[in-house]
Amino acid sequence: MQSSRRSMKVVWMLGVLTGIAATAAPVPPARPAIPSNPYESQRAPTPLNELDHLVFAQWKKLDIQPAKVCSDAVFIRRAFLDVIGTLPTGKEAKAFIQDQNPQKREALIDALLKRSEFTDYWTMKWCDLLRVKAEFPINLWPNAVQAYHHWIHAAIRDHWPYDRFARELLTANGSNFRVGPVNFYRAVPSKDPPGLAKTVALTFMGERAEKWPAEKLAGLAGFFAQLNYKSTQEWKEEIVFYDPLKTNAQGVVTQAAVFPDGKSAEFSGDRDPREIFADWLISPQNPWFARNIVNRIWSWLLGRGIIHEPDDIRADNPPSNPELLTYLEKELVAAHWDLRHIYRLILTSRTYQLSAVPNDSKPAAEANFARYPLRRLEAEVLIDALNQITGTTEQYSSAIPEPFTFIPEDQRSVELPDGSISSSFLEQFGRPSRDTGLESERNNRITADQRLHLLNSSHIQRKLEQSPKIQYLLRNTTTSREAMGGLYLMILSRYPTEQEVQAFTDYSMAGGMKGRETALDLAWALINSTEFLYRH
Repeated sequence: MQSSRRSMKVVWMLGVLTGIAATAAPVPPARPAIPSNPYESQRAPTPLNELDHLVFAQWKKLDIQPAKVCSDAVFIRRAFLDVIGTLPTGKEAKAFIQDQNPQKREALIDALLKRSEFTDYWTMKWCDLLRVKAEFPINLWPNAVQAYHHWIHAAIRDHWPYDRFARELLTANGSNFRVGPVNFYRAVPSKDPPGLAKTVALTFMGERAEKWPAEKLAGLAGFFAQLNYKSTQEWKEEIVFYDPLKTNAQGVVTQAAVFPDGKSAEFSGDRDPREIFADWLISPQNPWFARNIVNRIWSWLLGRGIIHEPDDIRADNPPSNPELLTYLEKELVAAHWDLRHIYRLILTSRTYQLSAVPNDSKPAAEANFARYPLRRLEAEVLIDALNQITGTTEQYSSAIPEPFTFIPEDQRSVELPDGSISSSFLEQFGRPSRDTGLESERNNRITADQRLHLLNSSHIQRKLEQSPKIQYLLRNTTTSREAMGGLYLMILSRYPTEQEVQAFTDYSMAGGMKGRETALDLAWALINSTEFLYRH
């Protein structure tokens, strides 16, 4: 009953606090000026780099009016979530909002790209694509998952060029327990040559090869026809290796292979055909390799690809802005396959810094990135954010016994190495099963049961009521307004508007409640708001 009563109060408060205030009351001089619209700045969008010039030119061509530039409070929250999958602390948000350096956004991006959380977050993203999962139907097994995850994490941490990353995945040989990248050839729906070819095409070309003509798929499959697998005496260990003597069903040792561009491959008996394919794939002249990854990065940061969907590249699915895509491809090659260079180009552009509040209702506006798209936080990022705000932890489980799946209480969800290790929250909020390697496997749509869980579950209630961080905030603030400001900075990374302050004051006085109970109601209302649940 207590939870139900609080839910009713929170629903009422949500109705008061959501939306953008129309006007602002005078703000006392001792406090920073709080705009009535906390989501937009007054700056007109002007190009900051060549990327912007290409996007702005497309807007002009299509007569599209872009959104305004987002506010500093929105930018720091957005950048933290998009770059490192983590909310800024209240202290970090406050310092950035008050910073008067005109180059502070570029400086923030540079700092985030160097943080350890960048490695953790993007390892998670790559583990989704590369199907890092111990149990059915992938069945890598725990030792192999640990080796695979460690290799991916080390490659991102050590700033490997993307061509090296791809080449090592494609040409690896050895034990799945000791050589992480060989698991690329085990984490597949089918280990036959056509099945391997489909996985390679999806991962590195962004194409769904099951839609290809049969002869084209067979040509790519020829590069993987002599890959073999051998068990060892150690439980579930498997050796993946190039076998020059492996024959097909007809007893033929070497099968014909054709590159996806139609050119036939020439094999020599002393060289693994996968190496020949890798040489072709990572060549700067290759029309697929650079295009696929820059389109994926754009989609990861801006909600949709220049070619949309990002893993459905095909001739009859053209890019919305071909010049922009070509520019990014050339930039990646010129930067010697440094993916962080592409991240920085996008993140420091004016296009990325637009508000999520639309300024044009044309259907083409969304496809041409005339505003930042609203996207619900991923399941892992959401539970980590709730734990960060409250200072609590989450419990994870797996069918595989310890020590393989022991997870320390303070470990974040984005750091989980195995797609089989989960929690009821992650399952409920759409964490991908890592079975297919498709971006669409992750479900970020809000459902009714998710809303009810956030609003009315003992799980969330305990986190708030037992929160050491909220208790610390209340002990170290002297006024309700100061406490409210602290909660807003912790949860939404901004100060409350004057209209929100007044609404909260009216709510507190009407209920006659004490400070702690009122603060918990406010925190509950804020984490149930669209502003918290979505990237914006």
